[in-house]
Amino acid sequence: MVRVATFNLHAGVDGWGRPTQVLEHVIALDADVMVLPELWRGEGGHDFYEDLRDRLAMDGAFATLATGQRVTTGVGGRTWQPLLAHFTGEHGLYFDEHRTLTRAQRTRRGELGAVEHGRWGLGLLTRIPIEEIHVETLDRLPREKVRRALIVARLNDRGRPFHVIAVHGAHLSHGSYRQYRRISEYVDTLDPSVPILLAGDFNCWRPLLRALLPGWQSMVQARTWPARTPHSQIDHILARGPWHSLGGFASDGGSDHRALVADVELR
Repeated sequence: MVRVATFNLHAGVDGWGRPTQVLEHVIALDADVMVLPELWRGEGGHDFYEDLRDRLAMDGAFATLATGQRVTTGVGGRTWQPLLAHFTGEHGLYFDEHRTLTRAQRTRRGELGAVEHGRWGLGLLTRIPIEEIHVETLDRLPREKVRRALIVARLNDRGRPFHVIAVHGAHLSHGSYRQYRRISEYVDTLDPSVPILLAGDFNCWRPLLRALLPGWQSMVQARTWPARTPHSQIDHILARGPWHSLGGFASDGGSDHRALVADVELR
């Protein structure tokens, strides 16, 4: 059996810039393969990738998708983020590498005091032996403030090789269908005899994802967003090949997404 988990960490802060307990939740999941969108590697010593790799005795790779600033001293109400954060911007993370911050965002960031500069991206960690691992770059969509990429690993579980592909998809409103077309084209270049797991935050509902990525089997069905009162599944663990699901679940670990876990085996 292989336990696979994907968990969007939102850089370890909520939408107000208050620290969360996402790292402890990752450790508690006790997964063999971890796909971690929105992993943070700060210049001030808060390096989530190194921390998790050392504490879990895992190996893997990190893909930088943006440089930015993270606030950890924010204050706010009972909600996970400001009510209109999707329209006016949140208070915890700021990205100005590809898009200029609005005047309101610059003012708000200045009022929050010190911010931590660092790299925001996608991580893949595993305790299963790695035969090969690399980052496959995807084109940045014009409306996006961050880049996108895949992490592709070939693992070997007691003599049985399989691929794991980690993904953090763009929002549909930004044209993510182009990226899913690119993912399909890339998968077609892999050895068809080697099973594949494709996991991460797809920012896409199941019915539409089945149309955008045909031929994949879902290993677990559970609502993952928004974490406190989830009504949709936009995080997925998909498979190609003779995979069998032994069950799975979603759990609230402090981020805006729930962690998604699937126990799978190769038949």
